[in-house]
Amino acid sequence: MGSLSDVSLLTTKLQNTLISYNSIEENEWRVAKKTKDVTVWRKPSEEFTGFLYKAQGIVRDSPNRIVDYIRPGPYRLDWDSLMTSMDIVETFDEQGCCMMRYTTAGQLWNIIAPREFIDFSYTAEYKDGLLSCGVSIEYGELRQNYVRGFNHPCGWFCVPLEDSPDHSLLTGFIQTDLKGMLPQSAVDSAMASTLANFYTDLHKALKV
Repeated sequence: MGSLSDVSLLTTKLQNTLISYNSIEENEWRVAKKTKDVTVWRKPSEEFTGFLYKAQGIVRDSPNRIVDYIRPGPYRLDWDSLMTSMDIVETFDEQGCCMMRYTTAGQLWNIIAPREFIDFSYTAEYKDGLLSCGVSIEYGELRQNYVRGFNHPCGWFCVPLEDSPDHSLLTGFIQTDLKGMLPQSAVDSAMASTLANFYTDLHKALKV
């Protein structure tokens, strides 16, 4: 799915893939982590040998403001504790599309070394809210001291609650191949904790 030869085709395919993930039956998921802010589930990915993770929690704010903090842009690097750099490499004529290069910090006492990703990102309206989604693409040379990771189709649905429009339901689907020689237990622990911390950091950022 990581080809940029036809951006409109890529955005359609990416959006449809995320919508299909959002329709997966509840009994197919297994709880991986639960906190006061978020529940994280997982199931075997159909894209690679790892897991597709689902994270869901209620965030007090509008979809537009929440997604502004999540998608590539000026806010993300300020609050996301895992992200150490982010550059918009290219923007496209299609609204809400860009290509970004970003790096992440080492995790689990650096058992998981810093990673670099090159992702295509797309944001579109979804029901009464927004969907911001992305997928890694093969692009450019690897930076020194980083392992190049790969995000299979992933994204965030953000829709207002019907009975409380100043709150939104934020649902994420993440499936990241961290590459390298890593124990699966370390990857599973890192992914679940990273998603839980994502919600905690986001809550703090939006209160500022």
